[in-house]
Amino acid sequence: RADTLDLLTKAKDSAELRSFSSSLREMLSHWFSAGLLHLQRITWESSCDILQKISEYEAVHPMRNWADLKRRVGPNRRCFIFTHSTMPREPVVVLHTALTNQISDNIQTIVSTAIPDEEDVDTINTAIFYSITSTQKGLQGVELGNYLIKRVVRELQGEFPKMTQFSSLSPIPGFRDWLVGEINKLLSSTESSSDDSGVDGTSSVPVLLTAAELRKVADIAGKEDVPPLVTLKKLLQTNQWTGAEVMVETLKDPLMTLCARYLYLEKRRGYAINPVANFHLRNGAVLWRLNWQADTSPRGVSQSCGIMVNYRYFLGDTMRNSQRYMEEQHIEASQQVVELAQAAGGR
Repeated sequence: RADTLDLLTKAKDSAELRSFSSSLREMLSHWFSAGLLHLQRITWESSCDILQKISEYEAVHPMRNWADLKRRVGPNRRCFIFTHSTMPREPVVVLHTALTNQISDNIQTIVSTAIPDEEDVDTINTAIFYSITSTQKGLQGVELGNYLIKRVVRELQGEFPKMTQFSSLSPIPGFRDWLVGEINKLLSSTESSSDDSGVDGTSSVPVLLTAAELRKVADIAGKEDVPPLVTLKKLLQTNQWTGAEVMVETLKDPLMTLCARYLYLEKRRGYAINPVANFHLRNGAVLWRLNWQADTSPRGVSQSCGIMVNYRYFLGDTMRNSQRYMEEQHIEASQQVVELAQAAGGR
């Protein structure tokens, strides 16, 4: 099926290929159903070849070395995989989890900060799912991550009696590219306007930043002779805005509101346009909290301007939330997210 998906990228209009791919996906959905998958916890004592694959497959927060891998499968961390009897030494889905006493608001404390060597069962009450990776391209579209999260929740509840909070700490891939695209739309819509800043409110394209915010960005960047939107676009594309604290503070509010708009209001066929959001919302999670400067790595800034999001799993509500999302396209969100999204619409 992976070969078929590759062919589809070159022949998107082929009805025969699309039908063949759908048939293969249906067959694989039965062969890789939840009852036929085996849950396995990975530790530093696991076989070397499995550990090597865990490191190589990590797509969300790449591992730098063996010490990094040891941390992620050591104390106060859990790594679980699904395997299949036909390929027992091949991880199909990998889930990395941090064990904490609060819902984490940045990835640095999880993957970089020193952690205790001992686990305190009495204080661990929160599981943070900070990376989930489907390793097999041919299983694209087959629901496996959802089952893995549910199984891991049950495992952790059995191991930690006081565990009551379950949340992701998720990247927002595509946010910066979407924002640059919105800037391009606004620039195109104002090309013939006498106001080259594109913030006079006459365009049908929603305003991204207020005139005052754009002027401040231009002043800080020292680019008064360049249209402010052009300056903003370049700053975002090059990540140069992160180099000055005053610019970071200036862009915090507009970027947070625009990110809420992207996750909560931007849709494709009625569902969240962001694939990670769509995954967790389908699973019944709540769009719970946006976190500023949560991933300050070059990758995190390039993907989402350093913003990350918590999708929180309230176990008693997940089925209802999932049903409402799938049937009514309703996104269950916290007050913080809703207010930020409304602020974006009111610009």
